[in-house]
Amino acid sequence: MSDDASAAAGRTGEEQRRLDAAREQGVRWRTWGPYLSERQWGTVREDYSADGNAWDYFTHDHARSRTYNWGEDGLAGISDDDQRVCFAIALWNGRDPILKERLFGLTNAEGNHGEDVKEYYFYLDSTPTHSYMKWLYKYPQRPYPYDDLVKTNSQRSRNEFEYELLDTGVFAGDKYFDVEVEYAKVTPGDIVIRISATNRGADTATLHILPTIWFRNTWRAYSDAARPELREVKGRAGTKAIYVSHAELGPHHLYVDGDVPLLFTENETNTRRLFNKPNASPFVKDAIHEFVVRGRTKAVNPAQTGTKAAAHHRVHIAPGETVVRRLRLSDAGMLPDPFDGFDATFDARVREADEFYRSITPASATPDTASVLRQAMAGMLWSKQYYYLDANRWLLEHGADPFLKSGLSVRNADWAHMMNADVISMPDKWEYPWFAAWDLAFHAVALSAADIDFAKDQLELVLREMYLHPNGQIPAYEWNFSDVNPPVHAWATVFLYRQEQALHNRSDVEFLKRSFVKLLANFTWWVNRKDRFDRNVFEGGFLGLDNIGVFDRSSPLPTGGHLEQADGTAWMALFCQNMLEIGVEIASYDQSFEDLAVKFVDHFLAIGNALNRVGQGGMWDEEDGFYYDVLRLPDGSAKRLKVRSLVGLLPMCATTIVEPWQRQRVPKIEAHFRERVRRVPALLQGIHPTGEGARGWGGRGILAVVDQHRLRRILTKLVDEREFLSPFGIRALSQFHKRHPYVFRVGKSEYKVNYLPAESDNEMFGGNSNWRGPIWMPMNVLVIRALLQYYMFYGDSFVIECPTGSGREMNLFQVAREIATRLTTIFLPGKDGRRPVYGGTEIFQKDPHWRNHLLFYEYFHGDNGAGLGASHQTGWTGLVASLIRLFGTIDEKSMLEQGREALRQVGTRPRDKHEEPAYTRSI
Repeated sequence: MSDDASAAAGRTGEEQRRLDAAREQGVRWRTWGPYLSERQWGTVREDYSADGNAWDYFTHDHARSRTYNWGEDGLAGISDDDQRVCFAIALWNGRDPILKERLFGLTNAEGNHGEDVKEYYFYLDSTPTHSYMKWLYKYPQRPYPYDDLVKTNSQRSRNEFEYELLDTGVFAGDKYFDVEVEYAKVTPGDIVIRISATNRGADTATLHILPTIWFRNTWRAYSDAARPELREVKGRAGTKAIYVSHAELGPHHLYVDGDVPLLFTENETNTRRLFNKPNASPFVKDAIHEFVVRGRTKAVNPAQTGTKAAAHHRVHIAPGETVVRRLRLSDAGMLPDPFDGFDATFDARVREADEFYRSITPASATPDTASVLRQAMAGMLWSKQYYYLDANRWLLEHGADPFLKSGLSVRNADWAHMMNADVISMPDKWEYPWFAAWDLAFHAVALSAADIDFAKDQLELVLREMYLHPNGQIPAYEWNFSDVNPPVHAWATVFLYRQEQALHNRSDVEFLKRSFVKLLANFTWWVNRKDRFDRNVFEGGFLGLDNIGVFDRSSPLPTGGHLEQADGTAWMALFCQNMLEIGVEIASYDQSFEDLAVKFVDHFLAIGNALNRVGQGGMWDEEDGFYYDVLRLPDGSAKRLKVRSLVGLLPMCATTIVEPWQRQRVPKIEAHFRERVRRVPALLQGIHPTGEGARGWGGRGILAVVDQHRLRRILTKLVDEREFLSPFGIRALSQFHKRHPYVFRVGKSEYKVNYLPAESDNEMFGGNSNWRGPIWMPMNVLVIRALLQYYMFYGDSFVIECPTGSGREMNLFQVAREIATRLTTIFLPGKDGRRPVYGGTEIFQKDPHWRNHLLFYEYFHGDNGAGLGASHQTGWTGLVASLIRLFGTIDEKSMLEQGREALRQVGTRPRDKHEEPAYTRSI
């Protein structure tokens, strides 16, 4: 994109120019980034156990001594995009039993609510190209209470609070260090690094700071791989230098400001410690720990060479004092003065980061709201991770030849084709350090405001032949690639295409074509595999909603028979709409796609008819005014499972408006629709009235499976504060079930669904998440999208009391904005200065060194908004930034009058009246 085009889209500045250079000239600004995991131990890829117990096979205690097979982890870590060279920090307070090289947390079995990181760290800032990044860690000066955390949590039930690091008293009296790590790029391969440590306590304290560089061990698995080398070389007086030699990456130098000791060892397993077997190398992975913590000076290599090295800074920090250590990792050859211009580089990159975030933040945003947006995006950008898996090799190493039948039962045995070596946006790099298909789609939506190219690449990644199964299934996540996530990729694809039109004045039809063909294979997989009786009623198992159902929906039912899932069927209706929209857009450029687009008209009509089938076997309950899953028993009888949950809200989300210009682009599709319903008029009974005689505001059409009558019934519950509407968004389960638990009996067994606004009370899906009451950001975004779609059709002719019983009437735009406002409120200080996200944790509410650092949790308490689950799942919770941008830019009048075109203004300057419209829809 030229500078003129950038300016036309309202995006200027140095960071935007870097993004443009990366796309147009192939400048590799993204080569280095925060691509280290925060937990490689305990992952499926590192599990070689006989029983598939990944947590117990490779533990945190093993991690300091044992070489990983498939990735690396570290504190504030960066690597190149193939993770050949890694850099991170290590710390020691003089009291801990081990060197702090990685974050500690409880395994799934140790935590009373599943796995959970027990550290406090924050992603404070990042630009899309990682030209500037900032990270903060709070490191106790007292011994880290490893044993106390494990023991006390093991004694707590699922109905009790988790025992957190703050609860141990380790931070009492502010006896801790704030350790900030900042990175700034001089060029794509030249990075200056600033480590700042502040003593928050009342006494002088000693801190060991060990910036560490190492190679991922590739030479052990691949005998033909050249062994890389680190070695000390002579640097400028008052500095140290390490020569970094890697055959693929090319030579680099790590410069250290200060005449400090350099410690060298090998990234090789300490088999003596772990397995009581002789070591293959005299210098092993945990040698730096042994040197610093145990004083074993002979543990490190006196020849000053190896594959892992650290600079050992030992500093005494007075109360309130900050010490700074400077480094530079560079591909620019031997520099005569490596720290010349160091501070100026940081000043420039911080200034450019400020400039970039001003360009994507609505002018109407308050400073607090702007801070939420920026920290959300920073968390998204820090959550990138290099993900490596050669599934064929992994299976062979487990004794399972994918091309020979064996009696072995090995995880993911049907996915031998997967060969992944990519930087991927992760849900949470400690708790979920592996990609999840539907999470990734929401990540792409949130990331698109900052880096549309990376966002598109993420969506396409899992559709490529090294991910997508030959049968068309998208891999779910590494614990079970064959599990089924909701099919939201097509929706995200439409979103990104429209977003690129809006922000950059580009229509990437080739992106649509590539995606459409692969999504067609995935759609076909759904139709062939998840529509058991070819009746357009879909299953799919848990579909990402873990414990939301009466039963574990991914396991055989205790009653026998099967479930007809309202959410599975609704997801497929939305899938049809998205594919139809993509097909129409492509066909307006390439008529050969018309027939493929037409296919989705018929699918949509059939699915709508199945979803809205009347009678006892149907999913709609007219008495309750709600959709439910249907239990189809072996004798052919059917029973609705009357749980008021997101499952019953999702049919409303299968809604898409059709602008007049879309009908005009591909008239064949509308003609086919008219002819189909003329011949089979009963098909109209399953969808919202549309077509001639049923146009909405401005002549718009609508594709929806929920008509006006049912919409009003559903919304009455949605905006009722005694049901779904929380002060902080839409709950996953209605509060109705607090008063009226749903109970289903099978023989002597009882299955109960209660309203649980906080953590789960059972072990379904590991017990580490809860869909029975809390607020989940991605599902709220889909509800908001549906409301805006309906608003663009009905305009002000459809109003509803909101909240129910309040006497206040709102149109659907106002309802959507009200929900978005409540969601954003989770992170904002209220009139009392307290942020709901931090609940009753007083230090986060009051202490100036804690209260403005935000964590974007996995989900939120259904009644008070407190953060729950994974504490760094900025992934889809980062969607709050999208909501701030959306409702900070558009109003109801412009949306109604301009429809999709109104959303073109989100985050951009208003369109000049002489410009050609780039019809867009970002929701």
